Amino acid sequence: MNQQNITVLRQLKLNGMAQALLQQLEQPGTYQALSFEERLQLLIDHEQQSRDNRKQQRLLTGATLKVQANARDINYEHPRGLNQSVMAGLLGCGWVNARQNVLLTGPCGSGKTYLACALAHSAISKGHSAKYYRLSRLLLELSQHKADGSYSKALKQIAKYDVLILDDWGLEPLKAAQRNDLMEIMDDRHQQASTVMVSQLPTEEWYQAIGDNTLADAILDRLMHNAHRIKLKGESMRKSKSELTENEHLS
Repeated sequence: MNQQNITVLRQLKLNGMAQALLQQLEQPGTYQALSFEERLQLLIDHEQQSRDNRKQQRLLTGATLKVQANARDINYEHPRGLNQSVMAGLLGCGWVNARQNVLLTGPCGSGKTYLACALAHSAISKGHSAKYYRLSRLLLELSQHKADGSYSKALKQIAKYDVLILDDWGLEPLKAAQRNDLMEIMDDRHQQASTVMVSQLPTEEWYQAIGDNTLADAILDRLMHNAHRIKLKGESMRKSKSELTENEHLS
């Protein structure tokens, strides 16, 4: 009877509950003192936890984050102007719930991409969806979607992500079609979802980087409205790590 119940639970895709029941059967001494209601609650809790874990793994896989960043591994010791209390507030994900944006700027190697991915990872742990793109690659993909007629569908998918990371913004001048694409993305997400923009350029230079006054006004108004700004500074963390490794090797 017990084996039949486990089989039925798995057929109903209640795999977490089936695993918990099997555990109770294998360890009768651990659970025999519990009431029926308590043992049933354990089964339900195990099923819920199992589903939450699977959902989180799906979201992490779908996010295609560039680095496996985690809040607990953020380096606050490096002198780059990173405020720990500000990051703690952002890692709580209130900005995602409020559909606000984050603007991450700083020199190459200052850890912008890592921080962006850590923010996305934190959002995913709370059940939000996220997606990472290098901006140039996203714009290339959108041009391909135009060619095969799936442009509108692609824009709708981008608009659905709770958190969208656009990395390496401002490295290359935007073409007219790319400015329009970026405008479509920002317009769809304005006050509907959160965007994390990552750039080596300070925000004061973003207007010029867009290259069209009218579109620059429209894009930046949507992007910078109610945005949290993190301005990093200092030498590359990669350079410091390389020097440390070399010194350790010499010793």
